[in-house]
Amino acid sequence: MLTTGLVLGAVVMGAGMQRITGMGFALVAAPFLVLLLGPVEGVVLVNVCGAVTAGAIILRVVRDIDWKRYLLLAASALLGIIPAAFLIRLIPPAVLEISIGVLLAAGLTVLLVLKSATLPERRRYLFTAGGISGFMNTAAGVGGPAVSMYSIATRWQHKSFAATMQPYFFTIGSFSLISKAITAPETFPVMPLAMWVAVAVACLAGLVIGDLASKFVPARAAQILLIVLAYAGAAATIIRGMLDAAG
Repeated sequence: MLTTGLVLGAVVMGAGMQRITGMGFALVAAPFLVLLLGPVEGVVLVNVCGAVTAGAIILRVVRDIDWKRYLLLAASALLGIIPAAFLIRLIPPAVLEISIGVLLAAGLTVLLVLKSATLPERRRYLFTAGGISGFMNTAAGVGGPAVSMYSIATRWQHKSFAATMQPYFFTIGSFSLISKAITAPETFPVMPLAMWVAVAVACLAGLVIGDLASKFVPARAAQILLIVLAYAGAAATIIRGMLDAAG
């Protein structure tokens, strides 16, 4: 019962943060779900809940979605998902997670140190962010930091960014699940039907809470929270990898 309660609590918090910042589900929920369910099954559940949560938010923010950016990001992310689905079977999860976490933290730090510099809104940067995000989403369940770094570097208006991330995360989450179902079906968590229903209800509850909170959170505060979550995701990924390495 304790484990069930913690899992559902993590899902509620993640869904609420997803609504406020546009990408908080994996960063908030992934560390808890991985610790509770294991490094493989936990990431799969993050992919499932992330896709469901993003899909539910789309109708609420559809008018603010930048569909051109979404298409470019999604197309490049799909290219990153394919090698990651195979790589997770060849490289120890601990090595993969620590490497990803270190690169994320380093890249975000460079962006913040050079915050006065603005990255041009060119397609190659968008493609790079999408490809890295898709790879990381499949390999470690955290696809948000890569695109948040792009948004910070290009000064992407937060409301548009948060809205555009919903169809994006729905797309990469769904394809990550499909790729894992084909290459590693044994990674899917085995849970009773009642637990799956409870997880779905927790997602909806988190979205309602996040929707109410988003009306009182200024754009600047949401951007700061986005940076904090990106660092938290990097740190959690490193710690998770270290715990995996330690057994």
